[in-house]
Amino acid sequence: MAETAAAPSAPPPAASSPLARAEHFVWLTARVLEQRIFAHEFRGGGADPVETALDAYRNEDGGYGHALEPDLRGPVSQPLHTAHALRVLDLIGRCGGARVERVCRYLTAVSTPDGALPAVHPGQRGYPAAPFVPVVDDPPSDLLATGPVVGLLHGNAVWHAWLFRATDFCWQRIESLENSHPYEVEAAVAFLDSAPDRPRAQAAAERLGRLVRERRLAVLDPARAQSWPLAPGYAPGEHHFPYDFARTPDSLARAWFTDEEMARALDFLAGRQQEDGGWPVTWRQWAPAPALEARPMVTIEALRTLRAYGRGIG
Repeated sequence: MAETAAAPSAPPPAASSPLARAEHFVWLTARVLEQRIFAHEFRGGGADPVETALDAYRNEDGGYGHALEPDLRGPVSQPLHTAHALRVLDLIGRCGGARVERVCRYLTAVSTPDGALPAVHPGQRGYPAAPFVPVVDDPPSDLLATGPVVGLLHGNAVWHAWLFRATDFCWQRIESLENSHPYEVEAAVAFLDSAPDRPRAQAAAERLGRLVRERRLAVLDPARAQSWPLAPGYAPGEHHFPYDFARTPDSLARAWFTDEEMARALDFLAGRQQEDGGWPVTWRQWAPAPALEARPMVTIEALRTLRAYGRGIG
């Protein structure tokens, strides 16, 4: 029997827009969850398929695991996975009700004595994890893990007993920051943008913005990025730019940067789209699967940021 020629693969969409190129990249490389998120965000897809894909990562304890956050592998629930799940639920307008009540019970169970969240619960021990995410037996409270979760819950008018102490922790940590690093500042902004006490949030954001500029935590001229310092432990080139802090124009962090600085940063972000249609991962890559799984997430976030600032993506 004569062999039949393999059917040619479908050609990629015309590279006429950043969105078309990114879509090809997502369908080529992404997990089902990110494929569903892309369809929801940019192609009119529904919320149900996104939530169905997210449910595959949910555990019986109310938390999320199974490498939802790619740098933590294994099945066990972790605060960072659960924060990621809340971001997805917020994106599709479903960050509330019984599903979030279950999440809050999980957060209560894994919180530290002061009511905050650790970056990594010791249950991760024995499963692969990025070397820059240490697993310790008695992990400390972490603003990077707590701030985005508390901010999302406040932003969705969720009230739960756990939130009171966790909110107090965020205020105390943010208002006492003297030395920080970009990811911690991002977490602080995620809290401040939705914190109920708006005058207090405004004052804290103004102070934090001065710290960012004084400590040169944001690259203000992408053409001279290498002249900006890197935080200890960051990978070469793991710089942060104004759009990393102010993901949307209505973020409190937007006031930290001039119109010219933001425009330069957004031009740079648009120009970072690579030949395959995706945006690069800038943090340290330690294994093939986490890097592959992270790039579609980074790509979707870049598209959302550009769209939020009115940049044409196609």
